[in-house]
Amino acid sequence: MPRLSRVLAALLAGVSVGALVLVGGQAASAAPACVVTYQPNQWSGGFTANVGVTNNGAPVTAWTVTWTYTGSQQITSGWNADVRQSGKQVTAKNAAHNGALATGGSTQFGFQATFSGTNDTPVDFALNGVACNGQSTTTTTTTTTTTTTTTPPQPGTCPSGAVCDDFEQQTGSTPGGRWTVGAANCTGAGTVSVDTAVAHGGSRSVRVDGKAGYCNHVFFGTAVTSTGVLRVRYYLRHTTLLPASHVTTAALKDSADNGRDLRFGGQNQALQWNRESDDATLPAQSPAGVALSVPLPVNQWNCVEFEVDRAGGLRTWLDSREITGLKVDGVATPDVDQQWLARSGWRPAPVDLRLGWESYGEGSDTLWYDDVVISGSAIGC
Repeated sequence: MPRLSRVLAALLAGVSVGALVLVGGQAASAAPACVVTYQPNQWSGGFTANVGVTNNGAPVTAWTVTWTYTGSQQITSGWNADVRQSGKQVTAKNAAHNGALATGGSTQFGFQATFSGTNDTPVDFALNGVACNGQSTTTTTTTTTTTTTTTPPQPGTCPSGAVCDDFEQQTGSTPGGRWTVGAANCTGAGTVSVDTAVAHGGSRSVRVDGKAGYCNHVFFGTAVTSTGVLRVRYYLRHTTLLPASHVTTAALKDSADNGRDLRFGGQNQALQWNRESDDATLPAQSPAGVALSVPLPVNQWNCVEFEVDRAGGLRTWLDSREITGLKVDGVATPDVDQQWLARSGWRPAPVDLRLGWESYGEGSDTLWYDDVVISGSAIGC
């Protein structure tokens, strides 16, 4: 059929000409206004999901992605977006750094959740109220519950009395000055170097090539002094998802615990704290406990901040959102701190900070650290 005849036939059928795209002489439907991809990584009782969003409509300066679950899924935390759930309805709003989407522009965010029974993929994704993936639009009225999240304030200049290092003054191949490269026990194939190809804010960062195996520990560290609260903030980028086995990416020597380490890293593919002296974990490594932590996203800069309080407190933030499962506040929380509080009177006294990689079996990774701040007060991202 000639092209003009096809257009006339479309008009007679009540279809707008604008809804047809002629490709190579063939009629095809126009691209959907938006495309959402949903990639879950599931285990018994829990899962994480990476969500990709592509805007095929007019440019936007802010976005909201919505969907509805059909089962028992319950989101516990998210990253690169403010992800909240009311009943079965989920609303994900952009973070401060990724709100702008040009026509054809894309972004990604993720979350962790629990479930029982089946874990079906939602089919009613929408971007700013417009149905995605070629789906029809359904109008749903929901009541939004406001959740207050305690976050550090936004950073300004280097806080008074703080140690701030963006590594721009490093001129050698390995970090020097206040930083010392090594490990408390043994080192092997792991390396630490100053990298001029990848950086968060300037032109330099510190790269750690972490290798699997116990004696491949490698860190760059500096002494710290704290009389009350020690606050640490750094940006971290890495290439490989946290493994199921235990790894460490930051360690603090605790002079109040016979010099044993307070270790921050991951296990069961989520962030965790570990106390070397008794191997206590935070959260507990049950499915419910792991679901209260979050993975560490790969191939992007993540803002990590934690607080160690000599009074016995421990708090952790990822991109300025506090992680429920990585908090010790003296109030027992099921599946979170029962191991930690089994030792009464824990009062940490860290004397150093070491950033790097420690694997206790499987797990290699390449990591970059940048814009480190060590302070006695909140810093922010």
